[in-house]
Amino acid sequence: MALSANEIGSNWLAGAGLRPTRQRLALAELLVGDGQDKHVTAESLYEASRDAGEQVSLATVYNTLKAFCAAGLLREIIVDGSKCYFDTNMSDHPHFYWEDDSRLTDAPNEELVLAKIPKAPNGAEISKVDVVIRLRSTAKD
Repeated sequence: MALSANEIGSNWLAGAGLRPTRQRLALAELLVGDGQDKHVTAESLYEASRDAGEQVSLATVYNTLKAFCAAGLLREIIVDGSKCYFDTNMSDHPHFYWEDDSRLTDAPNEELVLAKIPKAPNGAEISKVDVVIRLRSTAKD
């Protein structure tokens, strides 16, 4: 028997040791309840929660997304200084950022080749490498 969105969200939180508050559970269901990887902004998740009838403030959505990142449940992908996405796919993989409609999607990992990255300075270690490939439409109107 398949798990419900509520059970999937609850298990996701429990796996990271997070207490399943009403708000966390509601957002977890929207993020992982259907089993599909997602790229969301705080604003898009807030709108989805409102559409689902949840009473969650935008500040709560921001705080919850940050808590999910700190717990290792989400990756934060910063596209530019003001645009931040959250990815439910925790594997190392590159992204396409579609400039025309401000959308983030996964790029084929098997096609990315990094020949060499610089060594970290003394006293530091590389925690992750984010690759965001910016795209714009070539279609003419």
